Amino acid sequence: MFVEPIHLFAIASRQAEWLSVRQKVMASNIANVNTPGYQARDVEPFSLVPNTQAFVMKQTDIGHVDAIDDQEEFTAVRSEKTTEITHSGNSVLIEEELRKGSEINREISLNTAIVRSFHRMMIAAVKGG
Repeated sequence: MFVEPIHLFAIASRQAEWLSVRQKVMASNIANVNTPGYQARDVEPFSLVPNTQAFVMKQTDIGHVDAIDDQEEFTAVRSEKTTEITHSGNSVLIEEELRKGSEINREISLNTAIVRSFHRMMIAAVKGG
């Protein structure tokens, strides 16, 4: 029976990259909170992100603030489905963006703790203790 090795550091690195992109998209949403017609965006859930595929996000309207460099690789971005849209057609909800910010912070902390624990286990295994 062949068992695939678990590449925890590669997975953690990929998730950290995804979290960074999600944080930038969230910041872009907040920066465009008063832009008429701007539609809130979010990235695909990490569980749906293929390990080898990367996409480049482009600014869709000259009036939108784009906090993300055009050269940067990251995961697929999707328009967020919201129930509230302002009279200007903007769908960004500050409360939702702040909730996402807290979620991102928790996930970064968890990712770091897991990598740190795995690293300590590897060191202990190598040292034999």
